[in-house]
Amino acid sequence: MGDLEVKRLARGDEAVAAVLFAMMAAVFDEGSAPLSEEYVRKLLGTDSFWAMAAFDGADVVGGLTAHTLPMTRSPSSEVFIYDLAVREDHQRQGVATRLVDELRTGAARIGIYDVFVPADNEDAGALEFYRAQGADAVPVTFFTFTR
Repeated sequence: MGDLEVKRLARGDEAVAAVLFAMMAAVFDEGSAPLSEEYVRKLLGTDSFWAMAAFDGADVVGGLTAHTLPMTRSPSSEVFIYDLAVREDHQRQGVATRLVDELRTGAARIGIYDVFVPADNEDAGALEFYRAQGADAVPVTFFTFTR
């Protein structure tokens, strides 16, 4: 692997974001609906949305999406990592670690020090990864409402 570059995507990066989101869906083996350029532009123009892409040269090899959540118990925010994915041919090479580090650094620059992420209890790899990053596991049950 060449030099890894990590970048937070912003308006103007719609084409890269489309590649990133498609790569993430492929890693998770999930179907995905095509996103309009307008929708992606809106996402990338929202300060509370984080789309981080990892590049090996010009290739997108990993990425994460996260959301800044304003708190109501204090005048502060936390960042919620929603998705983190690395292409199979680049896994276990430090890509995910760099993505999380860059997100945490970027959040700290704007005064946000609390970052959290859910991981399925059955996903041993994710649990091992987040523990290796120094994260504390907190037992919680997520409930999902669907139509």
